[in-house]
Amino acid sequence: MAGHSKWANIRHRKAAQDAKRGKLYTKLAREITVAAREGGGDPEFNPRLRAAIEKAKKFNMPKENIERAIKRGTGEIAGETYEEITYEGYGPGGVAIIVKCLTDNRNRTAAEVRHVFSKYGGNLGTSGCVSWMFERKGVIIVPAEKYDEDTVMMAAIEAGAEDVKREDDKFIVYTEPSELEDVRKGMLSAGIEIEEAKLDLIPTTTTRVEGETAEKVLKLLTALEDLDDVQELYSNFDMPEEVMNNA
Repeated sequence: MAGHSKWANIRHRKAAQDAKRGKLYTKLAREITVAAREGGGDPEFNPRLRAAIEKAKKFNMPKENIERAIKRGTGEIAGETYEEITYEGYGPGGVAIIVKCLTDNRNRTAAEVRHVFSKYGGNLGTSGCVSWMFERKGVIIVPAEKYDEDTVMMAAIEAGAEDVKREDDKFIVYTEPSELEDVRKGMLSAGIEIEEAKLDLIPTTTTRVEGETAEKVLKLLTALEDLDDVQELYSNFDMPEEVMNNA
């Protein structure tokens, strides 16, 4: 689990860098568009859209860009049609990797993902080859510096959460997917600030990698992250702190 959280921190840091040159905004806009297409343009009644908008705001995406992406999704203005595709495979050392993409060209995306797996010592597998090692959970992130653990734990459990864990400077609240929205609202009502609330894939088992192998895993994940069509990455690696810190 710690590796999962550390990779999320690395992704957040890299996303902040990407935002400076606008690359991240393209990915955020795609997610907003698809969320609006699937669940409507009102974030109050569309949790996926609300989460996408909150993430976009966190990276200072201009309001007009957000509104334009929503309108593309609802069909008010013309735009590309994106397809959701998931790829599964193995990285160096046998770590499991799931890659979620939004694309307007399935063949291009498949070729790019396959090339990166091959170049960085991984193997692209068939659908279902690693997804059995993950479970879908609601995840709520709370800044740890503002609250003690008992306060967050009580608010989360009373709202219907399954578990709360401290990881570095965050409290991670886990829920059943169907309970995410109710737990989020319950914690807000209890006065708890929430950094992010989302559906996530959590590894049920981890694969330990060290040294050069661990570095190769991070290079593969970073290269996948750099692909324009990749929206989310999940992996079950576990590796030494010093390797993660130097990423």
